[in-house]
Formats: sequence, C-alpha cells, structure tokens
Amino acid sequence: MKTLIVLFTGLLLAQTGCAQERAPWTAPSFTQQDSLRGSITPERAWWDLTYYHLDVTVDPEGKSLEGRNAIHYRVLEPASRMQIDLQAPLELRHAEQDGRALSFTRDGNVYWLDLVAPQVVGEVRSVVLSYGGIPKPAENAPWDGGFSWAQDELGNPFVATSCQGLGASVWWPCKDHMYDEADSMLVSVTVPPGLMGVSNGRLRSQDTRDDGWTTFHWFVSNPINNYGVNVNIGDYASWHEVYDGEAGPLDLSFHVLRPNEDRARLHFRDVHRMLEAFEHWFGPYPFREDGYKLVEVPYLGMEHQSSITYGNGFQDGYRGRDLSGSGWGLKFDFIIIHESGHEWFANNITYRDIADMWIHESFTAYSENLFVDYWYGTEASAEYVIGTRSNIRNDRPIIGEYDVNFAGSGDMYYKGANMLHTIRTVLGDDDHWRRMLRGLNETFWHQTVTTEQIESWMIQESGLDLAPIFDQYLRDTRIPLLKTEWDGNMLAYKWDDVVEGFNMPIEIRVDEGQSVRLVPTTTWQSMRMDASGTVTVDKNYYVRTVQAAEAGYSR
Repeated sequence: MKTLIVLFTGLLLAQTGCAQERAPWTAPSFTQQDSLRGSITPERAWWDLTYYHLDVTVDPEGKSLEGRNAIHYRVLEPASRMQIDLQAPLELRHAEQDGRALSFTRDGNVYWLDLVAPQVVGEVRSVVLSYGGIPKPAENAPWDGGFSWAQDELGNPFVATSCQGLGASVWWPCKDHMYDEADSMLVSVTVPPGLMGVSNGRLRSQDTRDDGWTTFHWFVSNPINNYGVNVNIGDYASWHEVYDGEAGPLDLSFHVLRPNEDRARLHFRDVHRMLEAFEHWFGPYPFREDGYKLVEVPYLGMEHQSSITYGNGFQDGYRGRDLSGSGWGLKFDFIIIHESGHEWFANNITYRDIADMWIHESFTAYSENLFVDYWYGTEASAEYVIGTRSNIRNDRPIIGEYDVNFAGSGDMYYKGANMLHTIRTVLGDDDHWRRMLRGLNETFWHQTVTTEQIESWMIQESGLDLAPIFDQYLRDTRIPLLKTEWDGNMLAYKWDDVVEGFNMPIEIRVDEGQSVRLVPTTTWQSMRMDASGTVTVDKNYYVRTVQAAEAGYSR
C-alpha cells in the first residue's frame, strides 16, 4: 500500500507544483508478503478463474460486512492447495467444497486452503468462502483504498469501495492477481432500508426481506479484473439513457444522490461527448453487454468496469483546476473523461503485473488529449498535452518492479502521455495513429497483457524502430537532449542523455525556415543547410535541445 501512497502523492505534488529535487531512486526491499501478493505462485497457477458470485451484506452503522464468495475455476494441473487472498482485519470464517468443510491456515494476507477432493484436469470446480468483519477504512480514497464511510447532506449513509493497487482482497476474498480474470461475475449486495446498492454490470433483480433490507443482484457478462469490482451504497436517484454507439445501442445508467439529480442530468452530458470521441479513437465501447454506468461516490472517482465512480463536484477540470495550465482542461470534466477512458485502457486491455501500470495510465492520460483533439482540434490538443509536462518529475522509471505488486513512477501519467504524443509525432500520420489505437483494443480485446506485448505490437504496426524510444521514456529518467553546433552552413547534431541505440527522428526548424527531419544518433552527424541560425525543435517532441557551442560543448 505504501507503493500506491508514494505513487499518487507524488503525482499530486507534481500537479500542484510542489515537487522538489530528489536523490537518485533505489528500489525498496520487498517481503515474502509482497511476493505472495505480486507473483503467480504455484498455489495460483494450477487453476483458472471462470466465475465469481460475491454476496455481501454491508452494515453502514457498524462499518462492517458479512459475505460469501463462490469461486468457480477450471483445473489446469492436479493440486491440493489453493491460495486465497483476504486482507486483515477481515477474516475467513469457513471454506467448503462440494458441501465438505475445508481446513485452512493463514499467512498474513494469504489463506492456504487444503482441498480434499481430487482436482481433475479440465474439470470446473468451485469453493465457497464465508468471511466478514470490519474492513479497512479508506484514508484517502482512491489512492489509499478500502471502504469509504460517509453520509450525504440529509444524513443518509453514503458508502463506496476502491482498491486499485491495494487489491480487491481488502474487502472480499479472491484470487488477487491481475493475470487471471473471472469470465463473468454476479455481485449481490444487501443494504439497509431506503438505500440502493450499485455494482458492476446490469441489475438482474432485487429482493427485499421482511426487515426492509434489500439485495441488489448485478451481473457482469464480460471478463473483469479484481480491482474493477466495486460496491456503492446511497440514497440514489437513477435514470437511463441510450447512446447510438458504433456497435449498436449502448445502455447508459446514472446514479447520483437525490439532491444532485437536476445538476447531474445537465452535467453528465459529457458522457455522450466522451463516447463519441473515444469510439472514434479507440473503437466500440468494450462492455456493451454490461452497459455504461456513472455512479456518484464520496471520493474523487475510479475506473470500475461498467461502473465508473464519480466525485468531482459536477464541475469541469480536476476539482475545478486545469492540470495542463493551457485552458483546455476546463472544457471537460476530468473525472468523466479520464476514468471512462480506462474502459478501453485498464478494463479492456489490462496489465498482467502492476509494474506495467503505464499501459493503463499513459494511454488514459493521453485519452484526455484525444478528447480535446476530437472536439477542439489538433492544435488545442497539443497545447493540452504539452501543458501537462509541468507535472513530470523524472524521479524514477515508469516501469516498476515485477512480481512484488510494485508500480512505477507517477510519471506514467503525463510523461507516458507525452511519450505517446512523441511517438504520434514521429509517425506523422494521424490516420495511422488512430488505426493503431483501435488495433490495440481489437487485438488485445478483454485480455491481460505485458509491456513487451504492447511494445512489440506497436513496433510491428508502426513500422518504426520504437524500441529505444520505449526504453528511454519507460525505463530511464533522462529527457533526451538534442545537441546542435554550426560550422558555417554545416549543422552538426547528435543525441545525448539517451539510452544506447537511441535514434529517434525529429523535426527541426532553423530560424523561420523550412522544417527539416533529422535522424540523430549518439554520434555527431552533419548536414548542409541553406542558412545558419537558431535551431528550434517541433514542440510536440518531449525532448530538450541546446546549441553545443553556446553551452560550451566541443566535438
């Protein structure tokens, strides 16, 4: 959890201009619990998730819950021990298979289940887990997740979950690793009288007990990652709309606190603009069968699959601020656009290891830019993404440490977005760029992926040598430096502060003359120019430049 606190706190510091110089970063030491949480252990590898039925009763007054989770799985290899994740202070109370109680032991946040029945390869089996207690409260959701216990302005309970990075096992027992998703899921949430429980997917049915408590059954028909599962409870006003999507009619549903309904109906029109822009750039909405849902919560927001949570105060910008400083960030509600962008990059295409979290955040941060591009034009979008560079810290690599549940730098947001903008600029063909974004979502539709898969696919589809560009921006902290030096009308140039083999093409202009494309390497090259003067680089590249003679360099 400390990882996520550092990651997101650092991002907020950068966004508010408070970042300071830091000493060179060194990786922390990791524990056995980190390995159990972050790796595909033998006790995870032998079974493949097929279905969850999570049935949970939430008591806002006691800030507690009681629940059951039926885990269905396909046997890949014979085994007798299963790893189940559930974080303290919640406790696993009972486990059974085929009606027979199972013995289990606890090791920190892991429970080891000892299976009695033979696990035959190819068979689909299930275990049923009963659990409960007082779950971890969210101290600063969604960055420090858990349960957010609040009240609305009328004094009604207002409750929500969030758990990215920290893990879904903070509030329900599961196979808490991103590599394996349930193919479908049923979430049954029971809440006190007068309240509504909202989760992912479509509302299949609801039942009310004699005491007035109501159970809402939400069915998810698409694969879903663990942290994308959520429960939201409140005195909600709800309404439905239909969007004419690329793949056909898309059901939209909205759930907000009753006093906020009128302004929410007006403000949430951004959802239609978001869908139009993102289906243009990324392809059809990935979860049409489950619909799109926007749910008000007592924290800022999160990308829960088909159940985007919202707490931005019905205002444009990020809590009313423009994170780019360009003015364009006040043309849209940041949370609606950013969190919804994750439906394509996070929920449709999902990282297999949190070390590759840039796949979620870099593409989604760039989706903000693409929204601006679609509605306000290419120059506006360039101003937006370039403006976000002030948030970049270059403190440590964007890619984190593998197999220990450790994400990389918060620069995965805006440095990652500017890397993608740089690649788009190198490509020089927006139609090709759009085909690549749509191709990513088509090729990796509903899959968990690695950085290597994304890099290889983009290299192949672009026809460009992007490998050193990925190495530079994802695995290094230096900003590429283009050095230039004049000798009469001969311009000498080279890259510095770059990884080995870095040879990214770049567009330059001498004074106000014609744009020229160079292909610098890490050794000096030269080119005859019609004039000599100040060299400027196309602003769309995230690089630095210096004229070597002025800076005291010598070849």
